[in-house]
Amino acid sequence: MIKSLISLYFAFFSCILYSQEIKSILLRPLAKNTYTTIVPLGTVLELSFDDLEADGKDYRYKIEHMNHDWKKSRLLSSQFINGFNENSIINVTNSFNTLQSYTHYEVQFPNRNTVITKSGNYLVSVLDDYDTVLFSRRFVLCENLATIGLQVSRSRDTKNLNTQQTLEFSINYPGLRINNPLQEVNVTLIKNDNWNETINNLQPTFFKPKQLKYTYTNKTNFWGGNEYLNFDSKLLRNKSINITKVEKGTTFNHYVYPYQYKTNLTYSYNPDINGQFVFRSLEENDAKTEADYVRMHFTLQTESTFPNKKIHVYGAFNNFEIEKETELFYDYKTKSYTGNFLLKQGFYNYTYATVNQYNQVDINEINGTFFQTENQYAVIVYFRPFGSLYDRVIGVGTYNFNQNR
Repeated sequence: MIKSLISLYFAFFSCILYSQEIKSILLRPLAKNTYTTIVPLGTVLELSFDDLEADGKDYRYKIEHMNHDWKKSRLLSSQFINGFNENSIINVTNSFNTLQSYTHYEVQFPNRNTVITKSGNYLVSVLDDYDTVLFSRRFVLCENLATIGLQVSRSRDTKNLNTQQTLEFSINYPGLRINNPLQEVNVTLIKNDNWNETINNLQPTFFKPKQLKYTYTNKTNFWGGNEYLNFDSKLLRNKSINITKVEKGTTFNHYVYPYQYKTNLTYSYNPDINGQFVFRSLEENDAKTEADYVRMHFTLQTESTFPNKKIHVYGAFNNFEIEKETELFYDYKTKSYTGNFLLKQGFYNYTYATVNQYNQVDINEINGTFFQTENQYAVIVYFRPFGSLYDRVIGVGTYNFNQNR
């Protein structure tokens, strides 16, 4: 009994340590300049991450099929995978010539042990020796059985005319038989591949032969938000884009250009990559194992605090999640929120988010929200015929809204 408790004790605390030392998690298709994980069935995806403990642990990946609402489906692994849904990650490389040592792990799928055979929502998780899930990432595999016509425009709601964007779309399915669209079809609208910004539970507003139309006034409205801020740490010892100061310590310290909070913001076009990031180092050949880790220092200047709210740095670099290390703290002497954390060298989009006492996240309170903002939208169409065990993804429609073109 005591031995079992000791094992559980070490398993629990090793999990905490692992989660703190796992960095730079990335799940993307192999194609360059492609950030979305909503891809056609058969597309090769690569999952990679770094372990700052740099001691060559044995990690495994596990793939699960999910329903449209991200609850686990009723399919057995043998029904959606040829091979095994759980395998060891064997592509392991140590960092080279870096101040911060780390071990780089990566795996591509499909591979000879794992071939996914069905479309749908999927969750890939990385587990340690104790079968503890260290992190998970979502991806969607789609078929080309339906065509989605998608249009994005300025909101028609007079209250939010200048701050929101609205989506209208139609689903055309000439080769499918859908008997009861209200029960067999589900759709998800997603903004900038951020699963925290989605709209679900929509019903068609018009029915036509082999076509469903969705035209709402308010139900398909998204906050426009603002263009993301950015910085580039590709130069380790020198300043690059939006880096104001570089200092050498146990790692290099980069100070990001301070952002000045203003209550009355006006929209200004600034091209971005919708919160995403790219690892790169100008001084090295292979960013996967030769890019170093830099302690990034952020400064949000404001004359007063945000009462009963916490301030966080927000972006795809940590899967758009609110984590303890991304929190900024107010300094009354400098009248600014400041904080720092490690990031691998690269080009990053980010913004500032507020979190209230009920853990509600607002990414528009500091940077504002405007109907002109460039955003990437996707409509995912799920189809589950009566008696089926899972939700197929029969089509995906995308639209890049850019009022400035």
